[in-house]
Amino acid sequence: MIDKELLVKTVEDAINGTELFVVDIAVKPDNNIVVELDSVNGVDIDTCVDITRRIESVFDRDVEDYQLEVGSAGLTSPFKVKAQYVKNIGNDVEVLTRDGRKLSGRLVEAGDETFTVEVPTKVKHEGAKRPVIEQVPQTFGYADCKSVTYRIDFR
Repeated sequence: MIDKELLVKTVEDAINGTELFVVDIAVKPDNNIVVELDSVNGVDIDTCVDITRRIESVFDRDVEDYQLEVGSAGLTSPFKVKAQYVKNIGNDVEVLTRDGRKLSGRLVEAGDETFTVEVPTKVKHEGAKRPVIEQVPQTFGYADCKSVTYRIDFR
């Protein structure tokens, strides 16, 4: 079985001093290794190849056979780590809460325990004839959400 602690250390050593961060490292029972990385400016193929080579230099395929996949976190994949929230401040996101609500809005803040999204909401002011749409900030705990994803708008 692949030593996950050694794998994590190898990946962290490989990205040390770069703007890259680890999104997820998974080792499945059939020795299928998946390493997901991200950065503010994205992850290019050359970076993935370099990290793959670093991992292969530590884990000998003759000793233990494994399948290795190193790549960037997908554009439509749910956020898994705080750094992804920080990276996407100012972008539109879709939030699916644990109580079943689905909201879309602009991510404006990412703290240690919570994040804030400005959600377009109809608000009727006193004395006004019609409601207007305003950006209302809503704060969520990371644990209170099933998923948060980058929202792609094709308009």
